[in-house]
Amino acid sequence: MTPAARLASAAAIIDRITAGKAPAEAVLKTWGTENRYAGSRDRRAIADQVYKVIRARGRLVWAMGGREDGRALIIGALSLIDGLSVEEIEALHSGDGYGPKPLSKQERSRISLTGDEVPGWVAAGLPEFVVDDFRNTFGDRWAEEAAGLMLPRAPIDLRVNLAKATVAEVEAELREAGLAPERTPWSAAGLRLQSEPPPNVQALEAFKHGRIEIQDEGSQITCWLAGVEPGMTVVDYCAGGGGKTLGLAMQGLAVGASRVEATPPEPERIWTPTGWVDAPKSKPKPATIARAEGRLIACDVVQKRLDNIRPRLARAGVEAELIHLGPNGGGVEDIVGIADVVFVDAPCTGSGTWRRRPEDAWRLKPEEVDRMHSLQIAILARAAKLVKPGGRLVYVTCSMLRVENEATLDHFEEDHPSFAPVAIAEALSSSAFTDAGRNKLAELAQGHRLRMSPATTGTDGFFAAVYERQA
Repeated sequence: MTPAARLASAAAIIDRITAGKAPAEAVLKTWGTENRYAGSRDRRAIADQVYKVIRARGRLVWAMGGREDGRALIIGALSLIDGLSVEEIEALHSGDGYGPKPLSKQERSRISLTGDEVPGWVAAGLPEFVVDDFRNTFGDRWAEEAAGLMLPRAPIDLRVNLAKATVAEVEAELREAGLAPERTPWSAAGLRLQSEPPPNVQALEAFKHGRIEIQDEGSQITCWLAGVEPGMTVVDYCAGGGGKTLGLAMQGLAVGASRVEATPPEPERIWTPTGWVDAPKSKPKPATIARAEGRLIACDVVQKRLDNIRPRLARAGVEAELIHLGPNGGGVEDIVGIADVVFVDAPCTGSGTWRRRPEDAWRLKPEEVDRMHSLQIAILARAAKLVKPGGRLVYVTCSMLRVENEATLDHFEEDHPSFAPVAIAEALSSSAFTDAGRNKLAELAQGHRLRMSPATTGTDGFFAAVYERQA
């Protein structure tokens, strides 16, 4: 494909992303399947252009006079991000072959403008309506936090399944596979791969056999704050895809269950009273499970999500009970007041993951933030009923927005005085934290609340709070 044809394709893909709800990654994959004439270099170049535009979408819409179509955003990116001159951009828009049609007078005028003062929200790369929230949360650092969230590409973090291997063993295995893993600084169970070139983690033997899971280091940290120990009854109240369920399960393994023994092979021939015969073919046995000295329960309102957890549990070699919640939280009546730990990874806007899915920033509406806040209050109240006296309640979101974090917890604390805050510094005893992690997280914590972000911890944006039920 010519450079001009790549630009035309990128513009069409951006329009698809804007018009739908699918992740940009999925839209790009679909386009590649539909247009097999595009080689791997073409697909890579187009994807880079698409993500470049999505990350700077607010600035580009502003620069192009409010236009949001893919063509306008591509033209704006060529000027503002790539630094091409008007003449160079015109050369790429000659209309020849499969390239884009020539520039209009309006387009030429927009990219010829210089020196206009850029509004703060445009420079920060955030949707305009979340800027006040960032200012209230981060003060003078709000623009730095915004840039860390919107501009860089995120690395690929892995959690080593200590039920099957040590971090050192998996690190060596990945190096033998041609990768360059690094230890994560705060989680002692984490390894990090750079996003360029993009690694195909799911094709690795370590992934297929459950020795690793893809999980951001911030997500790992929230699991370790739960303080799960063998023998506990643990409830993952909003299990979703099950990533944190697996992290909680790994902590609950009994001493001695840290290595899952392989199932002995079945004999090919067996002895009978009439002599040796071929052994009957039996169904494949499931992978050996590392039994926890306790009980892990994963709940969700969507049955399909629970179904998707089953193969992940099997691959990891751990187990959990799965409960389908009713629309008002029904289905857990038998476990009210018995849980040592209730972990609430609450539904949220996902704004803490915008460096991974920048398209979601431009799809978010103010009314969705308000809806999430109300939903979180209801969910947290239901989940709290499952905690036994002396048990721990952990609230987590992957949101950067104050209304989904501090505001939700202010409401919960006012309505639930029997839940006493547990200082984050007291929740850092797990051996899954590095020494540097304990120091850093204790420094960042505000009492029982902890906020992580790309700019401060190098993780996705996460918020966590820890409570203990007094009575």
